[in-house]
Amino acid sequence: MGLDDALVFARVAEALSITQAALHLGMQKSTVSRRIAQLEARLGVRLLNRTTRKLRLTDVGQAYYERCRQILLDVAEAEQAVMQLQQSPAGVLRITAPIEFGQWVLARMLGDFMRLHPAIAAEVELTSRQVDPLEEGVDIAIVVGRPQESSLIARKLFETRRRLCASPAYLAQHGTPASVDDLAGHRAVMLAQDPARYWPVLDRHLACTRVLTCNNVTFAREAALAGVGIAALPAMLTEHEIRQGLLVEVLGDTPLPTGEIHALYPSRRFQAMKVTAFLDFLVQSIPVLDGPLVEPVEPRLITSRLYPR
Repeated sequence: MGLDDALVFARVAEALSITQAALHLGMQKSTVSRRIAQLEARLGVRLLNRTTRKLRLTDVGQAYYERCRQILLDVAEAEQAVMQLQQSPAGVLRITAPIEFGQWVLARMLGDFMRLHPAIAAEVELTSRQVDPLEEGVDIAIVVGRPQESSLIARKLFETRRRLCASPAYLAQHGTPASVDDLAGHRAVMLAQDPARYWPVLDRHLACTRVLTCNNVTFAREAALAGVGIAALPAMLTEHEIRQGLLVEVLGDTPLPTGEIHALYPSRRFQAMKVTAFLDFLVQSIPVLDGPLVEPVEPRLITSRLYPR
């Protein structure tokens, strides 16, 4: 049974008139008559007793109408529930994010958001692996760095400044670089996304002595604190350590690439209110963590597969 058939039959059963049902449905009377006849033929039963003056439901027709009516009520209730979800954030919000971002930012922001919207529940996975929201049923995947080409929407949440840092013990042993050129003689603690052979400075290719590479900025910070070498770290991750004298910023005027944070989510014509509201909340709330930041950009569609196979 199709919903269209259920709707046509229910309207005829309620009006007990082909003419009135056709007016209500905005259909031709002949079309309604033909649809009812086809329905009876498919079911192999008579649903209506017809006379020249009126229609009456058969016993089978009455039972069938009650079932059709319940189905249509369920559909109407489902539509109403969906519209209510679009009026205020509600439902389960599924998010993946890098471990550090989840620990520093996401837990706090999500908690604030859920206090504002108590109808929201959340499922969060903190991971270093790449996640495709389309394949894994995730509402929002937060990623560090520029997203690869994708059929997803990419929305930049913010950019954070990076600074070159080292421990006082390291600088006492190896000296403090007075210029960018001096970096060539220093040991480098690098992140996986940094250039393979060069310090991550923007105005030149300066070869580095890479002594440690990792894919976790907290690990890189701890290595710098332990005196392993100089690391280019997010400002928001090092502010406390610099104030306490545990780390020292070196070459503070050296331009470094910023750390970008993006949110990826499926491209849909009708975006769930919970997703739209949380993304807007993040964009409005994150900048207070890191002082003046680059303005977030509008969502953009990037066009191929996210993770080519």
